[in-house]
Amino acid sequence: MYQVKEIFYTLQGEGAHSGRPAVFMRFSGCNLWTGREVDRGTAQCQFCDTDFVGVDGENGGKYKTAEELALKAQLVATGLGKEKSEKIDGLLIVLTGGEPLLQVDEPLIEALHAQGFEIAIETNGTIKAPDGLDWICVSPKAGTEIVQRSGNELKLVYGQDGIDPVQFEDWAFDHFYLQPMDTLRVSSKRSDYSQINIHDETDSLTDQVIAYCKAHPKWKLSLQTHKILNIA
Repeated sequence: MYQVKEIFYTLQGEGAHSGRPAVFMRFSGCNLWTGREVDRGTAQCQFCDTDFVGVDGENGGKYKTAEELALKAQLVATGLGKEKSEKIDGLLIVLTGGEPLLQVDEPLIEALHAQGFEIAIETNGTIKAPDGLDWICVSPKAGTEIVQRSGNELKLVYGQDGIDPVQFEDWAFDHFYLQPMDTLRVSSKRSDYSQINIHDETDSLTDQVIAYCKAHPKWKLSLQTHKILNIA
């Protein structure tokens, strides 16, 4: 059974596919944080800005088979009812979380391909990705053991303590992105929220990323354009 928080159709907002139409399938659960605010301070990843707890989001639920879940993704993409589907060959689907590799397996990959999807995954890299994925994006978190050291896109959230972009530069990725941490979204969820000017802090991180990319041309700036555009 697959436990899914939400499935929705929008534009990819980050990285190499920014601006591309995509179905997002967000899986419940993560191996670096429970998703509960009470546990944030002791989590391995403390800056997550996403709700991945439960199955109560848009089109969320518990799906018994890979085929059922893949069909639901296609219905979401086409906007058609439960009794009818229509393939859109080559449409991007982004498997995300939480940590999607806790659930994504070869039967689901096969079922999504059968529906015509091009499959991308966004993972923290602590679990080895199965064969058959079309695009692998790894976003390393400080203090974790990364086992998925190859793929298409390495997207490092800038602003983490104890992590240096240099340590990833010899890994086997096609694209290297630095993305400023969204301190506004994270800090607004903390119980110890203070009155610091969070907007200025985020802007400062963006300025630092721009300067870093200019000094290290291997890296490119990734912005969360979906938040700038105020879309899902």
